[in-house]
Amino acid sequence: MVNRPRKVMRYSPKAGRHTLHTIERVKKRRASELKWGQRRFRRVTAGYRGFPRPKPEGREKPTRRVNILYRCTETGKAHTPKCHRAKKFNLTDE
Repeated sequence: MVNRPRKVMRYSPKAGRHTLHTIERVKKRRASELKWGQRRFRRVTAGYRGFPRPKPEGREKPTRRVNILYRCTETGKAHTPKCHRAKKFNLTDE
């Protein structure tokens, strides 16, 4: 399990120095129906046809990717570093 504080000191490229950042977890948003992949998916599954991709073999992965958004408290700009994998992710008030 990963416990992270809600506020951390981090480098802000806009401010040019280390400032206080708030951490928030990025939630998955609804997929756009206008994207090419979604249009192709709707076209392929229309009518009497089945699912266009094979079902995944084996089991699920033991961990999930956690997307974190760091927002600078001075400039208001947000930074997203590379995702990390974790089973459970908690934000704590320290």
